[in-house]
Amino acid sequence: MRETVVRDVIQLFENWVPKSYAESWDNVGLQIGDMEKPVKRLMITLDVVEKVVDEAIDKKADMIIAHHPLFFESLKSINLNSPKGKVIAKLMKHQISVYTAHTNLDIAEGGVNDLLAEKLELRDTKVLVPTKTDHLLKFIAYVPHTHVDSFKEAIGNAGAGHIGNYSHCTFQSEGKGAFKPLSGTNPFIGTQGEIEQVNEYKVETIIKESQLEYMIQVAQEAHPYEEMAYDIVPLQNKGKVNGLGRYGKIDKKMNLEEYVEVVKKAYQVPFVRFVGNKEKTVKKVAILGGSGKGFIKQAQKVGADLYITGDLTFHDAQDAEQAGISLIDPGHHIEEVMKKGVQSYFQQNKKNLPSPIEVEVSDLTTEPFQWG
Repeated sequence: MRETVVRDVIQLFENWVPKSYAESWDNVGLQIGDMEKPVKRLMITLDVVEKVVDEAIDKKADMIIAHHPLFFESLKSINLNSPKGKVIAKLMKHQISVYTAHTNLDIAEGGVNDLLAEKLELRDTKVLVPTKTDHLLKFIAYVPHTHVDSFKEAIGNAGAGHIGNYSHCTFQSEGKGAFKPLSGTNPFIGTQGEIEQVNEYKVETIIKESQLEYMIQVAQEAHPYEEMAYDIVPLQNKGKVNGLGRYGKIDKKMNLEEYVEVVKKAYQVPFVRFVGNKEKTVKKVAILGGSGKGFIKQAQKVGADLYITGDLTFHDAQDAEQAGISLIDPGHHIEEVMKKGVQSYFQQNKKNLPSPIEVEVSDLTTEPFQWG
């Protein structure tokens, strides 16, 4: 068994939150580090600030996954006496890699916006701002009968074969494969220079386009041959529509003033800013983590009585009030729900890493605001 390295952690994570989901202006991916450095301990945080890096050093973390990018723009210089420079210096001195998943983690199914919606117990949730459809592909591989069960289990555990509420969906048909190992080969079955015939299964399953690179890697590792024969076929089946924000219904009828208390409790914040008539009935709620002031009209379009997002300005509030939609601003920091969400993902999928790693969340808050 080889050690898990940074590359393995990233490939597993991006099977859930592909970089292709990220908005064009965003900066996601490996920001500092070495793809081949071993990882024994991974720490999850919302932001990479100096006190969090100190925590990672104390906990002997080899890698940090953060939601907010350490670098939004290209660096022209590094001043080691600046706050950012001190962070960079400590990370490099202690060889801690930093990976960021930002809008791709917002958009992904089960990501930040779904986690926020779950905290509010919204039901029948839908995407608020569609951004991209993840097209579906048929993945076909030819596997010797001795390895067909372990092969199907490996690709199923990696996320292949999801149809509705069913997982590990495959179809297999039996046949006979033929090949001739040439000079320089080290065949699992057969002899160089001789045609070999083997009882094989044609294994078919369905995957998302965003999973393709990772699925090929998993399949090759599970396949016994030097060269795995496989086919990729585009499908007309409709893939899942991904996007920012979620909206859904609440079970209990209540007014805006009452729902303010629900939000405070759900996100464990001492107070929120809100806009609207306190007595207005709330039935349909839209939420978008982070700074979502640009999507107030979209919340109106889907018929939301209330839109929850952070970083609202005075004029945003005025415009919403005149348009008749209520707003709640619980702050940007509620996105820290991602810490437990990412930890849970790695704990559930740890079997897909070459060797076990410890995954823990940062104990520190990176909320800069205080309340007086």
